[in-house]
Amino acid sequence: MRRDALPLLACLLVLAGCENAMQDMYDQPHLEEGEATTLFPDGRVLQAPPPGAVARAAGVRADSSGGRLGVADAGADAGPPGRSGRAPPWGHGEPEQPLPAMPGLPLTRAVLERGRDRYRINCEPCHGALGDGDGTLPRRGFPPPPSFHEARLRAAPDAHLYAVITHGYGVMYPYGDRVVPADRTAIVQWIRTLQLSQHFPAAALAPGERHRLDEASP
Repeated sequence: MRRDALPLLACLLVLAGCENAMQDMYDQPHLEEGEATTLFPDGRVLQAPPPGAVARAAGVRADSSGGRLGVADAGADAGPPGRSGRAPPWGHGEPEQPLPAMPGLPLTRAVLERGRDRYRINCEPCHGALGDGDGTLPRRGFPPPPSFHEARLRAAPDAHLYAVITHGYGVMYPYGDRVVPADRTAIVQWIRTLQLSQHFPAAALAPGERHRLDEASP
């Protein structure tokens, strides 16, 4: 070893021993839960979240992507998770799990537009614009999701789709801590709209629409 490297080696050894000796960043002054403080008007250390705050990893069934579990009540919408904390694989012949209650929303244009908006943000990158499972990510090598137009998913109850959004399934992580319950319901309604757009029976069309369809058909 070169002699001019010995001082550098000595400095490195000294620095390596400083981790347990210099604890200023670990043992710094701080307030404990339940202590009094003059920082806030009510004199309490623990403060309620400000209005409009979005809960993250709240409750034992929050299923956050980081694996953290919160201490707040997840609410009735979370429902019991499926196997391994995931929603049940509807239509695969496996035992069905109890499905969570899905908040009801009126089927209105505003709700569908909200569902379309939330779908584009949270779902379209994988599931595609029409729900075929050919989104941008699968086209770049990510495992493709099933098509919403498969018979089993068209026959699945709305609560199943809601449960998958909430708890995730397979490689899809849960959105229970990212999408509020009403928006999850709106997304389900938009998925049903996509399914209907590709499988609407021609015989149920109004005469004028049926004529337009016949003219457009090759």
